[in-house]
Amino acid sequence: MRALVTGGAGFIGSHVVDALVARGDEVTVVDSLATGKRENVAAAAELHVRDIREPLDDVFDHARPEAIFHLAAQADVRVSVERPVEDAEVNVLGTIRVLEASRRHGAQVIFSSTGGAIYGECERPAVETAPREPVSPYGTAKLAGEEYIRAHNRLYGTIHVALRFGNVYGPRQDPHGEAGVVAIFLGALARAEQAYVFGDGLQTRDYVYVGDVARATTAAVGQEGGVFNVGTGRETSVVDLYALCARVAGSDARAEHSPARLGELQRSSLDPELAAHELGFRAMVELEDGLQATWDWLQGDQKE
Repeated sequence: MRALVTGGAGFIGSHVVDALVARGDEVTVVDSLATGKRENVAAAAELHVRDIREPLDDVFDHARPEAIFHLAAQADVRVSVERPVEDAEVNVLGTIRVLEASRRHGAQVIFSSTGGAIYGECERPAVETAPREPVSPYGTAKLAGEEYIRAHNRLYGTIHVALRFGNVYGPRQDPHGEAGVVAIFLGALARAEQAYVFGDGLQTRDYVYVGDVARATTAAVGQEGGVFNVGTGRETSVVDLYALCARVAGSDARAEHSPARLGELQRSSLDPELAAHELGFRAMVELEDGLQATWDWLQGDQKE
């Protein structure tokens, strides 16, 4: 398959590229390198340093993609609050450009969306039909992207898919943005710096390993449209997460508590059953195993 991955030099995107290359696909990467890194891109993939907010006709005409994995995004919730216009330009207008390019080439789009930022507070693992109540411009922009996906499917008979990710963690994660808490904790432990927990630390998230996310993303190819959660269905509190991070790091360092952040979700988890039934996907990596793999990568990365 000829595949094009936007954001393919980033954290999640580069793992999707690795999965595609491993199965023998012809892979083109589009990334502005604003947050992605050239060294993340597999040698077998072709990198084009471009911004999805700009016309990309020449790149798409060159790649002739059969599937487009759209992972390029402004992914920091705090940035979306501070600069909502910039967030919308990347996450809404950029997505529209990708959809228009896909239509010219008859390519299916696999769109990376978000679970926690769209569902809001969850009393139980959220199913795909749960109320969508984003509390940030980021979540609102991702939901807008999903609606454009649905509109294209209705208008043009396309089979684009949206995947709502849980809190993704793993090797190559940048310790910035709301979803970077694993990288933040492990980075602090590696540097023997003080780690901080906001509020009481009892707020929960659904942490899903990036390798599992890459599997889910490639499994969506050929699916006849739809929206699917990509998570574990299990909640882990921040204090429990830190304890696991300290365990894999072999550290007895304690985290200090800081004031709670305004507007932070207290509970967030995703029901994974629809993806299991329709995509044949279920997360396989246990949290402690994933944290260990992330710690091992971080140790090797710091030695280079």
